[in-house]
Amino acid sequence: MSARPIKRREALGLAAAGLALPGLEAWAANSKVEADAAGQKVLRVVFPVAETGFDPPKVQDLYSRIITAHIYETFLEYDHLARPPKLRPNLAVALPEHSADYKVWTLKIRPGVYFAPDAVFKDKAGLPYKRELVAQDLVYAFQRFADPATRALSWSTVEEIGIVGLAESRARANKTGKDAKAYDYDTPIEGIKALDRHTVQFILARGNPRFPSNLVDGGWVGAVAREVVEFYGDKISEHPVGTGPYRLAKWRRSSQIVLERNPNYRDKPWDADPEPDDAEGQAIAKAFRGRLLPIIDRVEIQVIEEAQPRYLSFVNQQLDILAVPQEFVPTATPGGVLAPNLKKKGIQAWRVLLPNVQMAFFNMENPLVGGLEPHKVALRRAVWLSMNVERYVRLGFRGQAVQAQSILIPYTTGYDAKVRTENGEYSPARAKALLDLYGYVDKDGDGYRETPDGQPLVIECATQPEGLSRQLDELMKKDLDAIGVKVEFKPAKWPENLKAARAGKLMMWRVGSQASVTDGQEILQRLHGPQVGQGNLARFKLPAFDAVYAQALNMPDGPERNALLQQAAKIAVAYGPYKVYLFQYTDVLAQPWVSGYRRPLFWQGLWHMLDVDMRHRPDTA
Repeated sequence: MSARPIKRREALGLAAAGLALPGLEAWAANSKVEADAAGQKVLRVVFPVAETGFDPPKVQDLYSRIITAHIYETFLEYDHLARPPKLRPNLAVALPEHSADYKVWTLKIRPGVYFAPDAVFKDKAGLPYKRELVAQDLVYAFQRFADPATRALSWSTVEEIGIVGLAESRARANKTGKDAKAYDYDTPIEGIKALDRHTVQFILARGNPRFPSNLVDGGWVGAVAREVVEFYGDKISEHPVGTGPYRLAKWRRSSQIVLERNPNYRDKPWDADPEPDDAEGQAIAKAFRGRLLPIIDRVEIQVIEEAQPRYLSFVNQQLDILAVPQEFVPTATPGGVLAPNLKKKGIQAWRVLLPNVQMAFFNMENPLVGGLEPHKVALRRAVWLSMNVERYVRLGFRGQAVQAQSILIPYTTGYDAKVRTENGEYSPARAKALLDLYGYVDKDGDGYRETPDGQPLVIECATQPEGLSRQLDELMKKDLDAIGVKVEFKPAKWPENLKAARAGKLMMWRVGSQASVTDGQEILQRLHGPQVGQGNLARFKLPAFDAVYAQALNMPDGPERNALLQQAAKIAVAYGPYKVYLFQYTDVLAQPWVSGYRRPLFWQGLWHMLDVDMRHRPDTA
């Protein structure tokens, strides 16, 4: 570690404190008081779903990863304005160098990068010092995924990278009884080592041309200091300490999150390289290039699950940016055009097709709907064929989506907009014929079918107690009633459903997934056998699928690999663990005093690159 005294300016930044008042109006008033008092630029945003925590190995949900991506930094990043996206260095000095066979990768870390101030960073005399990021911190970040005690949700993703010796280090600690032992962080691992203070070398078991994509998402493998993790222990999710532009200032679970400027953040200038014909991107770059980050001093995030108060909070100028709730698309952006009343107020609007997929899954280990037997496959396919996705798009998502044909996501390798599969088919007649053929018939005359052995056939679908979920529940019930299949909905908060899904306790659930890299194989983790209980919520296990997945893993990008990814997606359609409904558009609104906005595609870090003109915001003007 590197120790040096904290300067007075940094100490003053450390001392900045905030107010925590309950309720949305009080929260808005809180922003005014603090901005007026400290002269801060404050950005106010909203989450429709509660976060789960802020320790990167333990989070997979989008909203927690948005927060961690602003606290923990990436070693590489996507150019914010480039379309198509392209990688560039961030914490790294340059893109990693590699051997001819793509097995050995060498990464040089930028010197002079410091973690945010924290009580942990004190010398023997009890005086605070600035802790520099070093190569060993990256080694430690990967080791944490291998440590069974971390309970990392993305261990299978890290294991798949094939870092020589990392899985073996986990196996040595992954024992019970008298053979149990703690993970050994001090024994060197052949496949990941610090060559010097700022150089890391990775050695992979298999050549991987896409290895750099594993260093892009700060939401899951951000730089972390060992002494911070060891100090906070099980409370590390509540005390994230990174090198990013922000640090966690306040957190009221499922209610409010406040980020404030990291006083130790390096002098990083805003920079991006939009295409020459990208007029909007060129205008943003001209206005922002060279400005030091973060431009925004403080970000206040409110969790508002219901659509109406979320939308009205923006209309009432209590929020600066809003992803329009589906229910209010006809009001805010009818036909994809900003409503006249909002346009008159100077509101800005964007419509963007996201690398975001909405789908439902069946638990393949559930005795009623799981399994690979022909009659179980027929049941799942019949349920999926009954789904009128066009109606979901029109009524549930208010036209903010396009129907999906497979699980492969727009903007990623393997995706082909021209492909057509049974996943995109709506046919109640075929659904009924399949059920009849395999013995799912109404034996007691109540209008609903029973199983082939005469037992009740009741689909239990997990859901959430909010507006859009209730609408989708109604549409699903109408579809399943039409083919004589009974469905019951089990509402719970989203984090509770996620926990139950990972434990294999849900029969069925609707989920969304957003790509974080350009590689189409990322979404196929949802079907990869070794990732059951992690990304593979359907608990799908099929050797034929896993073989195709493994073959594609280390192939260079190109038509041959794209064909394999499409083959894997078609296997998924055939066995029906998932129904992939749609790829979602988002309509984003911003107040007239916000500038620099462009919706990220594969990354979550954005807020530090925006600006808010506090002189024109009504609560601070």
